[in-house]
Amino acid sequence: MASDMTTSRKTLSTDILNRIKEMLWTGLLMPGEHLSLRTTAESLGVSVMPVRQAIAQLVADYALEVAPNKSVRVPLLSQEVFAEITKIRLQLEGMAVEAAAQHADENLIRKITRINDQLAKEMASSGQNKSALVLLNQKFHFVIYEAAQMPVLLKLIESLWLRIGPVLNYDLRQGSQRTTDKIAVIHHENLIKALRAHDGKAAIAALHGDILSSFEYISKEKPSLFQPEQININV
Repeated sequence: MASDMTTSRKTLSTDILNRIKEMLWTGLLMPGEHLSLRTTAESLGVSVMPVRQAIAQLVADYALEVAPNKSVRVPLLSQEVFAEITKIRLQLEGMAVEAAAQHADENLIRKITRINDQLAKEMASSGQNKSALVLLNQKFHFVIYEAAQMPVLLKLIESLWLRIGPVLNYDLRQGSQRTTDKIAVIHHENLIKALRAHDGKAAIAALHGDILSSFEYISKEKPSLFQPEQININV
């Protein structure tokens, strides 16, 4: 009985952690926004304890931070930090897709093609579900990163996505011209083609095109999302 209760608590804690991660990825929580343990617990329909545990984990992963007044908030993000994290993402995620290209099989290709087709369909819908767009994009990438079979690398990539998630997916949430033109879908198609051919270098090129097109749009078109610092990225 005690073992069952422990397993149940672990399952609940994991579920709450994933739900708060989803709030960060989809932009329900934005940079500078404070989190109340009690309010978050009430909104998720759980007690404070699993929320406290999840938030402690996210603070350790730098997805959340403790403010000077001891409250918990989503970290503020400068353009310099956004640029630095983007440069790191190019390296780490490039490593992941290159490895995934070596392991890619038809099951992976079918899965990511299905996700990308669904993403394209959602983008074409006049009543776009913005959260669905963000989660489909995230799912597409992480299915590939998992296929790299490098769990430590996967954890590092996830930490970076959580750190910049509220800003990273801004164009998808707002229905920008990039979304209308399905730019991400096009880059994804190139990545799928590279994975099918087991071409690691082409996979890296397709991924870099996806990451940089989003970076350039957000940096140039939405500087109000950041703290005022000079941007600097050379890739």
